[in-house]
Amino acid sequence: MKKSLWITLGIVFLLLGVFVWYKYFFVFGEGVKSGYLNYAIKKGYVFKTYEGKLIQEGFGRGKTGSITSYEFEFSVSDSEVFKQLEMNSGKTFDLHYKEYKGALPWRGNTKYVVDKIVNMK
Repeated sequence: MKKSLWITLGIVFLLLGVFVWYKYFFVFGEGVKSGYLNYAIKKGYVFKTYEGKLIQEGFGRGKTGSITSYEFEFSVSDSEVFKQLEMNSGKTFDLHYKEYKGALPWRGNTKYVVDKIVNMK
């Protein structure tokens, strides 16, 4: 009886660990987004995180021939990257990001985490 209880608890903890790893640490996708940097801010109650918003322009499903803007909200993992973004708000950036399935409070408010600047114009 005790042995089966320990095996069951071990399997439950193993499955819980795999779930937490997949949800918060597995990189689901990564890529580059381009657009105008709208803002870069440091905010939070307990964990001060770096957040930003990129405005992407393009043709969307709005009125025919109109330009629709898309917003890309992201968190920043590196303080040096954040400083460069903060000093150049309003410029065009190509940002490399990693996408996770969930957000962690100390990593940022979004599941998209920018780790480097590819290009700035």
